[in-house]
Formats: sequence, structure tokens, C-alpha cells
Amino acid sequence: MVISLTDSASLQIKDMMKDESENARLRFGVKGGGCSGLSYSLGFDEEVNEELDLIEDINGVPVVIFKQDIPIIEGTKIDFKQNMMGGGFSIDNPNAIVSCGCGSSFRAKDREGTPGEC
Repeated sequence: MVISLTDSASLQIKDMMKDESENARLRFGVKGGGCSGLSYSLGFDEEVNEELDLIEDINGVPVVIFKQDIPIIEGTKIDFKQNMMGGGFSIDNPNAIVSCGCGSSFRAKDREGTPGEC
């Protein structure tokens, strides 16, 4: 597995998927932007390109990852934490060498993005 989902994250994603089409999968990856150069992309997607995408079942969740992003996100753990203000996903990426103060962008060992605003 390229990434892992905690039980809490899996339950939350499965609950959110109830509002999506039956072909929806969780798509996780990175994109350029943010104050540190890269930011995470996490959402649902129905389209898969078998040449460009890795498709895995992780903890009961169908996940799609752009193969080009694998070196940057390999070993990443996604968790969901509930608190008094609601809840949210947290991403622990061992490849992130610098994270911004707002926590929404990072810089990785293998790829530099263009820094921008958070």
C-alpha cells in the first residue's frame, strides 16, 4: 500500500461516499501551490486512467492515486479526528521536509513546487 487510512478516516470516508455515485473513489495526491510549494488533493473522483493511476482498496475504501505522485506521498497516513469544533482529516507524510504554518501545504524531498499563498 502506498498510503494508509486509519479506521477513523475509513469510517468517515465511507460515510461521505454515501452521498456520491456508486463509481466514486477517493482520489489522493498533490498539486502545486500553497506557501511551501505543494498542497494535498483529497476528494472523490469517478474517472480513472489505468495507465496513469494506481487503484487500491485501502481499509475497505477504493482509492485512486496518480502514479506520478507516489514518490511524494508513499508512506502517508491519513487520519480523521473529531473535536469540539467538528472534525477534520490530518495527513502525516514522512516525505514532507517543510510544512507551512497553516498546515495546508508542504515541500517534499523529491519534488519542489512553486511557493504561493496559503
